[in-house]
Amino acid sequence: MSLDGVLLSGLAGELQSVLENGRIDRIYQPEKDEIHILIRNNGQNYRLLLSASSSHPRIHLTCQDKANPLSPPMFCMVLRKHLIGGRLLSISQPGLDRILILHFESLDEMGDWTKKKLIIEIMGRHSNIIFTDQDGKILDSVKHVSKNISRVREVLPGKYYTDPPSQGKSDPRGAGREQVLSLLTSQNHNIPPERILADHFTGISRTTAEEICRMAACESGGQQADCAERIASAFTDFFSKIREGLFQPILVLGEQNKPKDILPFSYGIYPSGQMKSYPSFSDALDDYFATRDRMERIQQRTSHLRKVIRNNMDRCTKKLAMESAEIEKAQDSGVYRLYGELITSNIYRISPGEREVTLENYHDPEGKTVRIPMDPAKTPSQNAQAYFKKYSKSRTVVLKQAKFRKETREEITYLESLAEHLSMCSDEADISAIREELTREGYLRRDSGKKKPQRHAVSLPHHYLSSDGYEIFVGKNNMQNDHLTLKTAAAKDLWLHTKVIPGSHVIVKTAGRPVPDTTLEEAANLAAYYSKGRTSANVPVDYCPRKHVKKPGGAKPGMVIYEQYQTIYVTPSEERVKRMKKL
Repeated sequence: MSLDGVLLSGLAGELQSVLENGRIDRIYQPEKDEIHILIRNNGQNYRLLLSASSSHPRIHLTCQDKANPLSPPMFCMVLRKHLIGGRLLSISQPGLDRILILHFESLDEMGDWTKKKLIIEIMGRHSNIIFTDQDGKILDSVKHVSKNISRVREVLPGKYYTDPPSQGKSDPRGAGREQVLSLLTSQNHNIPPERILADHFTGISRTTAEEICRMAACESGGQQADCAERIASAFTDFFSKIREGLFQPILVLGEQNKPKDILPFSYGIYPSGQMKSYPSFSDALDDYFATRDRMERIQQRTSHLRKVIRNNMDRCTKKLAMESAEIEKAQDSGVYRLYGELITSNIYRISPGEREVTLENYHDPEGKTVRIPMDPAKTPSQNAQAYFKKYSKSRTVVLKQAKFRKETREEITYLESLAEHLSMCSDEADISAIREELTREGYLRRDSGKKKPQRHAVSLPHHYLSSDGYEIFVGKNNMQNDHLTLKTAAAKDLWLHTKVIPGSHVIVKTAGRPVPDTTLEEAANLAAYYSKGRTSANVPVDYCPRKHVKKPGGAKPGMVIYEQYQTIYVTPSEERVKRMKKL
């Protein structure tokens, strides 16, 4: 995600309305490139976050608190010296650039009111937070930029602040329809119109440019000659909306609900189901980064478990291939029995010391002959017994390897279910439950150290209420699946699971009542959504009364067999899951 100038203009107005004339209470610097300013205004406390992170530069109000270093960094001390007790007068944005300037007023050492500026430049790896006096003299900055780093622009204490190098772009809010039309028609027609807009106007990201072209019904890569007029009109309509301040912050969700982007309002280039509305830009940004941070931490904390599962999957796949090869190799065992039978039937015709005999195959309708290799050191009877022994050994191998192959396939199915449950973990309790399951099943060694393991909240199943008032439980891991099905569910409760697809056990508590079609469909949707088939269409979900579900002896956690079931086909809908009441 990149904070473009369009979104930043809406954010600046929002911050201005909330923080104007607010008093600066405290300032912290929890990260080397991140500042937290605590502001008191209109009886409310606000925490303003400014980050010059190369990957996630931003500014917004936040509810997230962070641990601070024991000794504040120099930049933090400079800000405290000049700003504590002062007021935030206003927030401005030069043009539509990705720069916000915070204007402060505070008392100096002589007791006189002085003005200062805190400038945040949101420009990827070149992002910075720069503190200057009223005349633009730099007092300090989060990142010091010397001539050795940039020959174009120094950012050092004592130097005067200069604007970042201009790229020759103009403010789109002042561009008229004719100007935009002239620009589009004067460019090379092989250049996509969205690229022209993003390259010639400040504050327009490629995403915003694509939305303007969509509004004009001109797809990416379309010919300017065919749609320049419509794009010019859509451009002026878009920025008319921006000038009027008609913002409605939107969070765009990607795969597995991972936050993908923040928009100033709904963009038609995204499906409506992927967009979530927020009351303010700060709420959207705070949720965006908090969610991404949580998901990245979960990703990091599950990396070892994913590796364990993946390594065991690879082991099982190789083992399955070897078992299948052994079975295929032993499939020719029937010929050994034939050789033994033919030798026994014709033993009176075979002389001792023969190296090969040709005998008529009485099993063949055409009476074809068979050439049989013989061991000259053995009698014909001994040769026959040797072939019968080979046949018996091969049969044993087939039966044995077939059993092993069945067990290996079941283990692969079990590991796939573990991987699926791990991908749906939302907190440390869920991760801990799967870690414990892997330990119990011998995939992880239990820590034998004296240090007591950290205690986490117990992971509980998902608990929903259907439209008809029926309670529905969904297991988050295999141990929960077993407990739900074998301990929690009553005999007449409804049990659901995706057919031949790793996923969660779903229990509908019926209290002996028949299950309405709406509840059945909602439960089936949950079973499909919390499975490996969540991105597929027409996912088969089997269902039956709990009394028809059994767990075979020695089966892995979550593995059951069932009978007298029916099947319903559903296309998983995340939106429908979100609409359900969660208990």
